Amino acid sequence: MDTIIERTLIDTSDRTSFTADLFGDAFPLKIEPFIFHIAGTQAQSYNGGYWDFFKLSNGGFYMALDADERYQVSCPNYYRGELSGDALGIVSSLCAYSHLSFSGDLPFAKNCAKHFHLLRDYAGGHSEAVAIFGAID
Repeated sequence: MDTIIERTLIDTSDRTSFTADLFGDAFPLKIEPFIFHIAGTQAQSYNGGYWDFFKLSNGGFYMALDADERYQVSCPNYYRGELSGDALGIVSSLCAYSHLSFSGDLPFAKNCAKHFHLLRDYAGGHSEAVAIFGAID
């Protein structure tokens, strides 16, 4: 039987301490701005917005746009499609984790690789899983 991975919205007042516990200073200095950058390069209509933070029951974490709109995306792997703000956040988070897992800082790189796998496991059960995996393949 497959285990369902649940997500929980992190309260605004807990966001800083939660991300600091997972990533230390690397979150506001490296991870968060890189996720914003990826969203902007893959979704032309993205021009900022409020992002929700989610913790996963398997220990993972991701950020997602708190928006009802859908985003046309164009990815470096030639995937073209449409994603919700939540799916765009998952794709952007996965891409950031993957890229940063190749950094020269081994403990940080291993942490990013771990979070990539935890989020990828969650993405497999997402309603937009086919599009998410198409965008990151």
